Amino acid sequence: MLVKSTLSALWLATRAWGAAQAEEDGTVKSIGLRTHTLVQPYLDSDMQSRWYDFGGDTIVRTDQYIRLTTDHPSQSGWLYSRVPLTATNWEIEVEFKIHGKNQLYGDGFAMWLTKERGKQGPVFGNADKFEGLGIFFDTYKNNRPGVVFPYVVAMVGDGKTTYDKDTDGKETEFAGCSARGIRHASVPTKFRLTYFQDKYLKLELQYKTEGEWSLCFETNEPPAIPQVAYLGFSAETGELSDNHDIISINAKNLYTSQPTSRPTPGSGRGRKSASREGGSWSWFLFKTLLFFLAVGGGYAGYTAWRANNKRSHRF
Repeated sequence: MLVKSTLSALWLATRAWGAAQAEEDGTVKSIGLRTHTLVQPYLDSDMQSRWYDFGGDTIVRTDQYIRLTTDHPSQSGWLYSRVPLTATNWEIEVEFKIHGKNQLYGDGFAMWLTKERGKQGPVFGNADKFEGLGIFFDTYKNNRPGVVFPYVVAMVGDGKTTYDKDTDGKETEFAGCSARGIRHASVPTKFRLTYFQDKYLKLELQYKTEGEWSLCFETNEPPAIPQVAYLGFSAETGELSDNHDIISINAKNLYTSQPTSRPTPGSGRGRKSASREGGSWSWFLFKTLLFFLAVGGGYAGYTAWRANNKRSHRF
């Protein structure tokens, strides 16, 4: 029993040392952003959302979805956060659903991170000449040869440039990918957008297999997001239509745990601090090991003495 306890204690000490090493190397951690997260039932007792506004043709079913457009022509709806997204690094994961009864359908929906909020317009239900980032889930092909639709495209708006619907945004595309099967998928459809300022921007999709993420695009040269940017969603239908539903929004603030101590080039203090930190862990492990070896040795000695004492009493 003592040997088992000793091994367990040593294992825990090793795990603690490994965790400390991971902390020193720096790991990405997250904190949920309540201000930009939206899950069922979406609304409070006053039939309002504390953190989001919605308008246009948007319909809220508290037990199912937020429907930006129904499967009817000439509809437009939007959903926008009430407060700007101020996190420097973040991750936004959204479950959505695109579906309808028709063989021909359109036009799609969009996610926004823009300076302005809640303005309807011709770009998937949102205003044109926006400033910020738009991610468009385009389900209807206008004029873009060689591209399979539905197509997901990112556009960085400068507040002046117009989105060209006739070419499906070809000239203003920042990055994109085809996503055949994202409409009427057999699994919950999701996208996950991860952003680290000045480091990378990555978009992943889930629509083929539940739990399996497909990379849409990734860049180590991300665009600059406005310091004051609102998170929003919008959709529109024209002559063709579809249901565009938002099921849930989960937003997280990302941060990297910094090393306990990093030596600065040419700095003796940094080297001394780092060596002291490493030495303290080595000394801790040595003392722990020494302690349990001493206890184990004492127990073994006691057991041997006890057995010898029993034999002496027999004779």
